[in-house]
Amino acid sequence: MSDYVISCCSTADLTKEHFEKRNISYICFHYELNGKEYADDLGQAMPFDQFYKAMQDGASTKTSQVNADEFEEYFEGFLKEGKDVLHVCLSSGISGVINSANVAKADLEEKYPGRKILVVDSLGASSGYGLFMDKLADLRDEGKSIGEVHAWAEEHKLNLHHWFFSTDLTFYIRGGRISKASGFFGTMLNICPLLNMDDQGKLIPRFKIRTKKKVIRAIVDKMEEYAEGGLDYNGKCYISQSACIEDAREVARLVEERFPKLNGKVEINNIGTTIGSHTGPGTVALFFWGNKRTA
Repeated sequence: MSDYVISCCSTADLTKEHFEKRNISYICFHYELNGKEYADDLGQAMPFDQFYKAMQDGASTKTSQVNADEFEEYFEGFLKEGKDVLHVCLSSGISGVINSANVAKADLEEKYPGRKILVVDSLGASSGYGLFMDKLADLRDEGKSIGEVHAWAEEHKLNLHHWFFSTDLTFYIRGGRISKASGFFGTMLNICPLLNMDDQGKLIPRFKIRTKKKVIRAIVDKMEEYAEGGLDYNGKCYISQSACIEDAREVARLVEERFPKLNGKVEINNIGTTIGSHTGPGTVALFFWGNKRTA
């Protein structure tokens, strides 16, 4: 039995069952739908299809991160059990949640001087962040100490690649990630932007690709370009999607076809309600291990 807890935010976008099976603890972000607050609890309070349908029907959404008091209560539960905590946060490039975690850490380390809280900025999001957590659980299960897992996390977090595309620009325009003019012409020309996460953990538009068929192939091409070992990649691959399961399945099919040494089948998850509040429906994200992200 390990003497520490591996923990993350619910924005790692794996299933409740996956987290429980791998013994990964998590704390929930929050969101509002038409002014009513919910926990971003992996689709337990509101099924994902219902959430995205509401967005498509014009519902307003708003998200809020975990605050310092919530982190303090959450962390203290583990400390009282005599366990240390390794908590990995959603990327600082898209959220300030790591600041809340560090405030709680500082307060609790004074109260529990014999215990340890280590906080890591994942520089990742959604199921890429989840794939990162899965690897940390592997290392823990191999018997590595909290210090060894923490050091590995800091050294390798930029080896996790995140590529996204969207077939619906509505919410990217609404959130200001794409200008109204660009969004209008993009929609008219059937452009699907291909984005990735840079070395600062920020989501960056990289390419404007016409038609869904071409962007699906392009995202798999990026995996071939950046994956560890290229076509001989033998790691795991995760996908997350927002109300476009058939597009995600087509990406998964192409990945499994092109990378025969893949570690198991591609795992498809839902983009959770926090990230999904900003992407809206129609986004597919692909995650894999590769060379370090440098820009």
